[in-house]
Amino acid sequence: MAAGSRAPGPRFALPVLGLLLVGFAAPLLAVIGYSFMPERTFGLWQEPTLDNYASVFSGTSYISFLWSLALASATVTVLALVCYPIAYGLARVFGRWSPLITLLFTIPLFVSENVRLYGWVLFFIKGGVLLGTLKSVFGIEIESWLFTRGIILLGMVYVYLPFMLFPMTLGVAMVPHETSEAAADLGASRWQVFREVELPLSMPGIVIGFLLTFVLAVGAIVEAKVLGGQQIIPITHDIEIAFTYAQNWPLGAALAVLLMVVVGVLVIGVLRRFDLDAVLGRR
Repeated sequence: MAAGSRAPGPRFALPVLGLLLVGFAAPLLAVIGYSFMPERTFGLWQEPTLDNYASVFSGTSYISFLWSLALASATVTVLALVCYPIAYGLARVFGRWSPLITLLFTIPLFVSENVRLYGWVLFFIKGGVLLGTLKSVFGIEIESWLFTRGIILLGMVYVYLPFMLFPMTLGVAMVPHETSEAAADLGASRWQVFREVELPLSMPGIVIGFLLTFVLAVGAIVEAKVLGGQQIIPITHDIEIAFTYAQNWPLGAALAVLLMVVVGVLVIGVLRRFDLDAVLGRR
């Protein structure tokens, strides 16, 4: 490269940088700015105040925060137990059937989430597919399982399963067969091979699946509305009400900022427990 010449990379990155500033940074800064405005105002040129944050902590919104975090954590835990065996099978066992099985997990993503959840409503409602069949065929009468916490969790597990499964599958596929075989040849038991070789080497996909699923699940709202009948109010429901029916944008912005901070702190806390260079495969 001639002396004094500059690499073209920074110049080529300017359009992407501009897109990120306009599409991501500007809306985020606007939300943060609104969170410090007086309640029920629609302009950013007011005297800043902390009243919105004070009203969050003095009210009952913290309960919605706890419910959202609890449901997201439970969803991640259940999906971890369900998805890892499936991911292992897709990467190591199913062989030529793996594309077909992957397609079966992918097809629901082409259907609206609302439509799929209302399908579960028809399945679990009293007199519906499941309970109606049990009553008419076996004479077993059971009360509707809808509008319970367990059904909300079931809906979240169903909706977010692909977001945990596919990163996990990629993580398991990253483990070389030769490494597992070498460990077995050296006398390691099957459990030792899994614990000492396969699980650590597949950790990049597991960590990505955990984080992706948790971030998506903590912002879930449709599952609680459709399947839970608002027995549980997630924080995203409070944000929606503040921005729509209540017309209190500053309060909704404050709730959104607090949600971003809480999720960000939790995610960073998890990432600090891992060697990111090893997780990302840099060494």
